Amino acid sequence: MAEHINSAGETTFPRMLLQHARVRGGRPAFREKDLGIWQTWNWAQVADEVRALACGLAALGFKRGMNLAIVGDNRPRLYWAMAAAQCLGGVAVPLYQDAPAADMAYVLDDAEIDFAVVEDQEQVDKLFEIKQRVNRISHIIYDDPRGMRHYTQPELASYEQVQQLGRQFDQAHPGFFMNEVNAGRSDDVAVMLYTSGTTGKPKGVCQTHGSFMAAATGGVGFDKLTEREDILSYLPMAWVGDHLFSYAQALVAGFTINCPESGDTVLTDLREIGPTYYFAPPRVFENMLTTVMIRMEDAGAIKRKMFHHFMEVARRVGSDILDGKPVGLTDRLRYALGNLLVYGPLKNVLGLSRVRVAYTAGAAIGPDLFRFYRSIGVNLKQLYGSTETCAYVCLQPDGNIKFDSVGLPAPGVEVKLAPNGEVLVKSAAMLKEYYKRPDATAEVIDEHGYFHTGDAGIFDEEGHLKIIDRAADVGKMTSGEMFAPNYIENKLKFFPFIKEAVAFGHERDRVCAFINIDMEAVGNWAERRGIPYSGYTDLAGKPEVYELIAECVEKVNADLASEALMAGTQIHRFLVLHKELDPDDDELTRTRKVRRRFIAEKYKVLIDALYAGRISQYIETQVKFEDGRQGKVAADLRIVDVKTYSTLKKAA
Repeated sequence: MAEHINSAGETTFPRMLLQHARVRGGRPAFREKDLGIWQTWNWAQVADEVRALACGLAALGFKRGMNLAIVGDNRPRLYWAMAAAQCLGGVAVPLYQDAPAADMAYVLDDAEIDFAVVEDQEQVDKLFEIKQRVNRISHIIYDDPRGMRHYTQPELASYEQVQQLGRQFDQAHPGFFMNEVNAGRSDDVAVMLYTSGTTGKPKGVCQTHGSFMAAATGGVGFDKLTEREDILSYLPMAWVGDHLFSYAQALVAGFTINCPESGDTVLTDLREIGPTYYFAPPRVFENMLTTVMIRMEDAGAIKRKMFHHFMEVARRVGSDILDGKPVGLTDRLRYALGNLLVYGPLKNVLGLSRVRVAYTAGAAIGPDLFRFYRSIGVNLKQLYGSTETCAYVCLQPDGNIKFDSVGLPAPGVEVKLAPNGEVLVKSAAMLKEYYKRPDATAEVIDEHGYFHTGDAGIFDEEGHLKIIDRAADVGKMTSGEMFAPNYIENKLKFFPFIKEAVAFGHERDRVCAFINIDMEAVGNWAERRGIPYSGYTDLAGKPEVYELIAECVEKVNADLASEALMAGTQIHRFLVLHKELDPDDDELTRTRKVRRRFIAEKYKVLIDALYAGRISQYIETQVKFEDGRQGKVAADLRIVDVKTYSTLKKAA
């Protein structure tokens, strides 16, 4: 890499990539598990691969300012496609790989996509289906050749073919590649990430090289990350969290990105890699805990007793030990024994043995779930951010963790509260604009340069930010009490038997809830008790399951009763839904956030029944199956009342 990089004070992702190729060319940059074997590419190899692809794209007509769609699971070549587009002054537009064709068509059309790099035959088929409506897609480049032998459409090319074309183009135009890289500026748009669309059509968030660099540099310095870190990249590439942790921070620090073999092997691959730096949304940590609890219920009596004994020790002193706070010698010895017998083996099973820093974000994590991981010695922290702020607003400093806060404003970020409690943010890590939406941009960035997050929050006496809920979702009950549904739902979802919950109470006299059971956890519980069931709908309606869920809801009520602000929002009635809430049925976003308004309209008959005092309600619901077919699920749902507690009465 003897060629000259003309930095001119401008930092871009391509310049960072070429810098790593020069400084640490032999260090592993990417690994991918393929057919059970880990393949490795060092930084010098990655720079060569990206250069070949970039020149190939240029030979096909990709130009500065164009947008390149990227669709598929986390694959090294798809990350390289992002870098290749950026080398040419283009913009990477990653899409959710599991999105149905209709959702994908909207983004491809809105982003004016001509070029797409996709993972495999499944995504190629999807794009050709979309192409019948969005005809402008002129080049589709696929990574995995399996099943593609008989595809002869002129728009198609394999990744290798484009790279081969690129190497020939590079030889014929030797100065082209570096001229394009040198023309890049830090305020050029580097990536466009689409919002999840909880309240309307998704919007393309334009983030520059400079904005993501600011977020990545701040985070790397804050947590003292080095080139020696290993991270497992398994979350959707279209999600801002993955782009920050698996792309931007890797290019700032020079650490190794590991891609799992498939979505089904993530936990196995996690154990094999043993990442030092780990990121997962609350849902993943919830699922891990559910798996642990199911295993413990299946274990022998002695093992179960030992587990619960040492978990009680961990709950009492584990977090203090992790934070370096004073703990008595007897408790330290008990905890050390617990680490030998329980916590260490548990972390090993979960693949978290080597984790130095773990983060969660994307939704609020329940304090109990948070406490569990920190108590067994996992340095789990929360961060707060959004697509528009490069997932970089607040971070939790080591040794100063509060379970009910998202931490302090991150380095270089200014955070303040509007009179209505909305969180306002100003930093270098902010969106340049919404793509083709100056109206929407003007709505969220005020005349003083503050981004309006749409979240309601409060600062505690030490300056830690607490997010109560989405500002639009925070309501008031008829009694005047504040109603924060997300806060209640997270308490419910701490229980392994509850997968999803939706609370209602705005402008009502009491709170009621829909519950989705966790099929694996409740199914396992039912089988051990000899309760037969034929599927989700049947299991969800069992009287024994209702009793189980009622116990969980009443524990949440006891907890809420001990909190002065929330005591009036205890749940009075609930029902267990006859189907799982599903992104394909538009009930959840692709990042699994509840679409409240849609659910309130779709299930109005059930909400009315909850508040009318009925004990059951019949409903028929249309559902989409994975193969695209549609069908109906019908059930007569039971509605039950649960115990509530007087204010400030602690759970027994």
